[in-house]
Amino acid sequence: MTSIPQTPYSQNSTLLVIFLSLYKTLKAKRERQTQKSKPDNMEILSQMWSFLGLLTVLQNVLPSQLLSLLHSFYESLQDFFSPFSYFEIPEFNGYCGVDVNDLYRHANLYLNSIDPAATCRRLTLSRSKSSKRISFTVAPNHTVHDSFNGHRLSWTHHVETVQDSLDEKRSFCLKLPKRHRQTLLSSYLEFVSTRAEEFERVSRERRLYTNNGHGSYESGWVSVPFRHPSTFETLALEPELKEQMTEDLTAFSNGREFYHKVGRAWKRGYLLYGPPGSGKSSLIAAMANFLCYDVYDLELTKVSDNSELRALLIQTTNRSIIVIEDIDCSLDLTADRLSKKKKSPRSKLENHRRFDDDGEENGRVTLSGLLNFTDGLWSCCGEERVIVFTTNHRDNVDPALVRCGRMDVHVRLGACGVHAFKALAMNYLGVESHALFEEVERCIRDGGALTPAEIGEMLLRNRRDVDVAIKAVVSAFQASILSVGRESDDPAKTPESLDRKLLESPENWDSSPGKYGAKRKKDGSTWEKKVKFFVRLKSLTKSDSGRRGI
Repeated sequence: MTSIPQTPYSQNSTLLVIFLSLYKTLKAKRERQTQKSKPDNMEILSQMWSFLGLLTVLQNVLPSQLLSLLHSFYESLQDFFSPFSYFEIPEFNGYCGVDVNDLYRHANLYLNSIDPAATCRRLTLSRSKSSKRISFTVAPNHTVHDSFNGHRLSWTHHVETVQDSLDEKRSFCLKLPKRHRQTLLSSYLEFVSTRAEEFERVSRERRLYTNNGHGSYESGWVSVPFRHPSTFETLALEPELKEQMTEDLTAFSNGREFYHKVGRAWKRGYLLYGPPGSGKSSLIAAMANFLCYDVYDLELTKVSDNSELRALLIQTTNRSIIVIEDIDCSLDLTADRLSKKKKSPRSKLENHRRFDDDGEENGRVTLSGLLNFTDGLWSCCGEERVIVFTTNHRDNVDPALVRCGRMDVHVRLGACGVHAFKALAMNYLGVESHALFEEVERCIRDGGALTPAEIGEMLLRNRRDVDVAIKAVVSAFQASILSVGRESDDPAKTPESLDRKLLESPENWDSSPGKYGAKRKKDGSTWEKKVKFFVRLKSLTKSDSGRRGI
């Protein structure tokens, strides 16, 4: 238990309390003496003013050490007879005013999270330029009441002006029942810190960072507010994939104790691959909005060497998503191993100067440096980080980058499915059902393949007329079916060869239509339907060509 520090203001408060107590005593005594006659209030006030003048004289005459002793003695008596304990939480640790007290910050955030307007008469409101949220602060020397485990507690915000200075000394005073302070204090403060961290994570303004090419300096990142509107509710994905993603992200964000228990760095890797326009960037934005994390967009072409890459990693914050888009195009990392295997003795001697003592090539980011970035010792310098790689062609990425432990989950984003199309129609057109939805679903089952970006563009262009917009989508699906039929003779593009690729990664989630379609197996698998459609289309094409004499 700590008492409120001694100041002239608090000493005057003590004298005023003594003055009021003496006033009440004399007034009660006067009333008892003159029960039948009206008491002379002016006489009582004159006596009290005389006593107050005596106290003022004593304060100026007596040494400050003696006044401090009297003040401490009075507070000790007050604490002894009071049923409450008081704990002061200053804004800064120590007397230098440099080290910020994290518990003071947590208390301020916690009081914002419980909406103090219900229990406090006066609040200070503020809002930053780049934020839409209004924050509350308890006004100076006002109290907010709270309850925990059936006990009544209160927070008082003390603000005192430092003598001969414009600075202010701020602190929170926590009042709780003295009988339960041993069991109540630790659990309550832990609850306050947990609630404050969660409130800060949800309410703080998130940022989008990119490296500026000076990672070896104090700050290698520049940022802007992150306000991407993409969410899992508006994302054009199959429901099963959405559920898998949200459950995995939730388990990761709540897995601090689990990761520490198993001795593993608290991070998670996702590889998003698929054709352009399949929604990889939108999925990253939805992940950031779901977790309330900052986003670091790392441009590898601006990183000079492995040392700068490590410096950029150190400068990232916890609760963030580190993104490297088009990992196969940023740097020619896959060619590193091939070039080392094919080097002749002469070429090794010529290129010896290009490598430093650690075996890393000078002046560029190497595959080894990127591997250490994702899964080396430097990757555990922070906590609660998500690393995301994107690529259009997963086969072009070095297998060492996408193995288990680096990219834990592989998510394939492909053509738009039925549920994804309905989500796009709801987002762009505001319709949940339409007569042409069955035609769209039939085209998807017959092998029509359009990306969400292609469908979204057609719906955006014709959003004023729902019928025209959906007819345009149906026409595009039919054209894609015909184009796929002409390419069906290529064995490299058969469904079996595409499905075989999914067996190579640690954990594969697919957004393509039919991958979650166990309920559609009444008439055979989706691939069988596609093959039958292609054979039928090919026979019709040949018969038509024969009739024309070609």
